[in-house]
Amino acid sequence: MAYDEHLAARVRDLLADHPDVTERRMFGGLAFLIADSMAVAVRGDGDLMVRVDPARMSEVLAAGDARPAKMRGREVRGWVVLDSDALQERRALAHWIAIGVARAGSL
Repeated sequence: MAYDEHLAARVRDLLADHPDVTERRMFGGLAFLIADSMAVAVRGDGDLMVRVDPARMSEVLAAGDARPAKMRGREVRGWVVLDSDALQERRALAHWIAIGVARAGSL
């Protein structure tokens, strides 16, 4: 399954100035890593998966746009998913990328 190339380009643009960013195809999508830790991933269905501090999951989910990430029917601890509709504005996408980058950078 191909990932959303347009969303990937938008993520790439927002991470362009980050010195430690790499890209890797994973799980049917495109992952963006910070110093070898996955921060965000553009999934095959066009959604964005974002790494968050597990201690902040309740707070992040309460914001309303994110839902717990699932793989093979099970929730993935420390990850949320956002529909592409919630990421239309550059500011919204930048906000979620910043959360993923902060978490990945702290590992």
